[in-house]
Amino acid sequence: MPYTQELFEEVEILALYNLDTTQAGIKVHKTAGAHAVAAAERLHQKGLVTQVDGGLLTNLGLDAAEQAQALLRILESR
Repeated sequence: MPYTQELFEEVEILALYNLDTTQAGIKVHKTAGAHAVAAAERLHQKGLVTQVDGGLLTNLGLDAAEQAQALLRILESR
């Protein structure tokens, strides 16, 4: 499976979430870059976030964000 720029943009959005609480969401404003707005919309379509502009993580989204952030921590530490 080729890794696309779109997938990396989605991981960037997932990395923004605070995993210390399930009650803190994010809002990707329309003034954000077009890539960020589109990535949030794709995450919503995939059922990972509750709103097209971010919102809260779903259960699946929480799993994805945890794994994405863990991977980024591993890569940053090397």
